[in-house]
Amino acid sequence: MPVADFPWGREPLLSTGLGFGDLFGLDAVDELLTRRGLRTPFLRLAKGGEVIDPRRYTSSGGAGAEISDQIDDERVTRLFLDGATIVLQALHRTWPPLVDFGQQLTSDLGHPVQINAYVTPPQNQGFSAHYDVHDVFVLQVAGEKRWRIHAPVLAAPLRDQPWSSRASSVAARASEEPVIDTVLRPGDALYLPRGWLHSASSLGETSVHLTVGVHPVTRHTLVEVLAGLAAEEPSLRESLPLGFDPTDPSLLAGAVDALSSWLRTVDANAVADRLRKRTWTQGRSEPVSPLAQERVVSALAADTPVRLRGHLHHTVDYADSVVLRLPDRTLTLPAVTAAALKTILSGAVVRAGELPDLDADDGLVLIRRLLREALVVPA
Repeated sequence: MPVADFPWGREPLLSTGLGFGDLFGLDAVDELLTRRGLRTPFLRLAKGGEVIDPRRYTSSGGAGAEISDQIDDERVTRLFLDGATIVLQALHRTWPPLVDFGQQLTSDLGHPVQINAYVTPPQNQGFSAHYDVHDVFVLQVAGEKRWRIHAPVLAAPLRDQPWSSRASSVAARASEEPVIDTVLRPGDALYLPRGWLHSASSLGETSVHLTVGVHPVTRHTLVEVLAGLAAEEPSLRESLPLGFDPTDPSLLAGAVDALSSWLRTVDANAVADRLRKRTWTQGRSEPVSPLAQERVVSALAADTPVRLRGHLHHTVDYADSVVLRLPDRTLTLPAVTAAALKTILSGAVVRAGELPDLDADDGLVLIRRLLREALVVPA
C-alpha cells in the first residue's frame, strides 16, 4: 500500500496472511522466561483486567545473582496456568530479531517504536477495553484472538491523557456495538490509531501477539519545543501589570500579540535542533559489539573494511571545520576530512587507505577515532 493511502492516525486497518514467524514465536517466549535473566519491568502479568503484583512472580536469582526482582519461571508458570496473561515488554531491546525490526521500522516511520508481546492462555482476556496514547500495530504470531474495536472517546490522545482518566466514558463506549469484531490468526495484522478502544480474548489455544507501539511526534510536540524556546525570550517573561484583573480579556489579546511577534522571529534551525535532540534520544542505533570494536581498533590497517553504523542519527555541517552532531554529543573534525566523511556517511564500505583527500596515515587516524566513537563498525 502506498504511504499516502495508509490511514495513519485516522482509522483502523486489518491485513491478513502476512506471517511473522521469523520475528517471534512460542519458543522465544519460553527462552525469555527461563534463560535470559529478565527482571521487571521487562515482564508484567495481568488477569481479569488487573495488573498482578510483581512480587508474586519474581524472586532472587540465587548464588551470585541475589537480585530480588528477577523473573521466577515456576511462579510465572503457576499464574499462567491459572489464567494470567504474560506481557513481555521492550522486546526491541531484548530479542535480536525484534531489535533489528524495531530499528528499521523506526527509520522507516520516522517515529520512535517499542515492541511488546502478549501471551494469553486459552479462553482468557488480559486487559479490559481501553485505549493507548500511541498508535499500535498488532501482529498475531500464534493462536487466535478475538478483537473488539470501538471508536474513540477522545481523538488522538496525548501521553498525559490516558484512558484511566476517562474510565466511565470508555466503559460506556465499550458497551456499544463494536466498529470491528474480528478474529486474528497467525500472520494477520491490525493497525489501531491512538485513542481507538480495544479489548481482546484468546480462543481455543494459547495466543501470542506482538504489539508494535509507535510513539508519534505531533504538532503538540512542536508547541512544547516552542514553549521551551519562548522561555528564553525576555518579552515573554515580563510580569503582568500590578493590580491586573485576571478576568480582563485584553490580557489574552496582549499575550497573543507578544507571542505572534516573537513567533515571526523564531529561528527554524533552533526549533529543529531541539526537536532533533528530543526525538533522536528515544531510539537506538545498531548495536555495537565492544569486543569486536576493540579487535578492529587494535589491528586496524589501511585495507580494513568498515562501514557506517546502522540507523545512526546525525547531522553534519561542512564549514571551517566538520561538525558532526549526534543524539548525545557533537564531534568536531578538521576541514580536510570533509570529503572522506561524506564518503563514510554515504553508507559505503570504506578503507582508510582509500579515503579521498587523505593519505593512508591520516585515513587511519580518522577511522580509528570513528571506531572509538562507535560511528563506524566492522564491515
